[in-house]
Amino acid sequence: MLLKSYRMEIFRPECNPSFQSLHCIAHLDQNIEGVLPYLNAVLGGFEYLKDPPAVTFKVHGKLITVHPDKIAINALKDDEEAKRILEWLKDEINQAWEKRDEITPSYEGQPKPQVLEVLKRLPKTNCKKCGLPTCMVFAVRVTEGVKTASHCPELDPKKRESLEEYMSQFRFDW
Repeated sequence: MLLKSYRMEIFRPECNPSFQSLHCIAHLDQNIEGVLPYLNAVLGGFEYLKDPPAVTFKVHGKLITVHPDKIAINALKDDEEAKRILEWLKDEINQAWEKRDEITPSYEGQPKPQVLEVLKRLPKTNCKKCGLPTCMVFAVRVTEGVKTASHCPELDPKKRESLEEYMSQFRFDW
């Protein structure tokens, strides 16, 4: 077993203390750097950093970043949700470590949609009917997985299909 224990720190973001969701940092009592490329291969990391090493996952609307000595999770409802996610991740880490001889390590993150590719498919009217100030902002939100083609009322059917087809190649676990 690679990861045996951790200490949880739960807090509200300092930049916005009135924010309803919580953040969690789990300080790991063991260094798990060696498992990161295996964990990335098994769970399909959204982003993989080599230096300093870290892998980020988007799972159920949360960003989870695993470092050699800590795990950071955002947008939590409460302490119990943090504990459930950490225990799940601890199991995944230990399973990936135990089965590392059977896993091809991955040092790359998932491909990401490009803002300009999304923008090309939008009407570029800046009509604000989607609730955002510009089509550029809308394109950014689409690449983040927050908005979809259906959120643009001005998008004609041909461009809607083109945008949906383009975005279908990217994985969003929301």
